[in-house]
Amino acid sequence: MITKESLQPFHYLFDSDILERIASVALPKTYKKHDIIIDIGQDLNYIPLLINGNIKVLREDEDGNELLLYVLESGDTCAMSLTCCMAKSKSKIRAVADEDVSVLMIPIDNMKLWFNTNESWRNFILLSYQVRFDEMLETIDTLAFMKMDKRVHKYLKDQVKLTASKTLKVTHQEIAEDLHTSRVVISRLLKQLEKEKRIELGRNRITVLDF
Repeated sequence: MITKESLQPFHYLFDSDILERIASVALPKTYKKHDIIIDIGQDLNYIPLLINGNIKVLREDEDGNELLLYVLESGDTCAMSLTCCMAKSKSKIRAVADEDVSVLMIPIDNMKLWFNTNESWRNFILLSYQVRFDEMLETIDTLAFMKMDKRVHKYLKDQVKLTASKTLKVTHQEIAEDLHTSRVVISRLLKQLEKEKRIELGRNRITVLDF
């Protein structure tokens, strides 16, 4: 059963009326790390509200290579899925659990109704669009203007912020996939960062010293 207490990440965003409505219609779901929550080409009948954990939002090219667009945290929703729901189109993104996560799935009919009838919900949706748009612009700028060594270091610093830990449990291959490059390139750049004493490498873990 969903209670107002279980909606703690959203208390500062929503009024009591919309919290009660969310509790009455939302479908609670849990996913393990690497589980696909939303896939490309999928029909969207719900939008996710993230209770805890992190979710990667990815795009895929014709060759199956993935590009990380942004990461959702507790209290977030996915603006890309909102857009597809509003347009009644299939998903253009893949949302993957970056760790074990809990989400509330909101039916799109309720999402649309609340947008027109509740100010706190409308503000949340509009702010989500703005934040995700800014993050995608940052991703584009990073791809276009930032050298790969700086991209890797930025990626690691962003992960420290997301996990609230200086020690990251991540493989070179996972970083390569997120940054759309090869594992060999990532391994070389990580060794360079270690020589510069910015990080410390271990087995399937990286400790970020300079963040």
